[in-house]
Amino acid sequence: MTLTILVAEDDPHTRMALAEVIGAEGFQVIEASDGQQAKNLFDNEPPDMACLDIMMPGISGYDLCRHFRKQSPTMPILFITAKAEEIDKVVGLELGGDDYIVKPFGTKEVVARIRAVARRCFPPKPESGSVPFSDAPFEMGDLEVFPREMRLRRDGETVALSRRELLILQTLASRAGEVVSRAELFRSAWEEDHFPNSRTIDQTISQLRKRIEQDPKNPSIIQTVYGVGYRFDPQTPATGNTEAGNLE
Repeated sequence: MTLTILVAEDDPHTRMALAEVIGAEGFQVIEASDGQQAKNLFDNEPPDMACLDIMMPGISGYDLCRHFRKQSPTMPILFITAKAEEIDKVVGLELGGDDYIVKPFGTKEVVARIRAVARRCFPPKPESGSVPFSDAPFEMGDLEVFPREMRLRRDGETVALSRRELLILQTLASRAGEVVSRAELFRSAWEEDHFPNSRTIDQTISQLRKRIEQDPKNPSIIQTVYGVGYRFDPQTPATGNTEAGNLE
């Protein structure tokens, strides 16, 4: 599995134990020893899920949750903490936590809860291989896309598309003007037995941009919304996008 999980825990023994058991299940783990490091890791490259201690030096798990939620509204967040009072759980869940695990914890319980949250937040597509879009041609900026032909055209030039690239473009075009999260793009364009991985999506978008953007470093068709996902804005001129940066 390729789901990337951030583990933020200031106690080294607990952090190592969590990283070991989560990594043994096939997840990719990135570790943070305090709240500031966790924030820096998230801001540099958002993970797919986060497991947060609450009482950490510098920035608490509660404050991290607030920050993560502003940048990535759909990313699953689990609290793993010694704070066992009911009010602590209520605060954590109301801030946007998807689950709350109290220390000491059983390793099997942690893994089971992570998998449960992953299934809930990254559900498989109803039908593997189905394309929930019309075959009718559509436009994206100065591109004209022909789904039945698996290609697009610009100024007489033709570019062949893979099925995954076509699904990405169809997803963004169908949500024109809206931000589409990485998880949503993954559900639309990848097979159901894959877990979302932000780098996989970003690399695919980067390669697609090189083929369809007039200026891949200043994209106008596929715009990056940092920390959340991507957007196609029909109002953006073909000369490029100056609002949202490029992650690549």
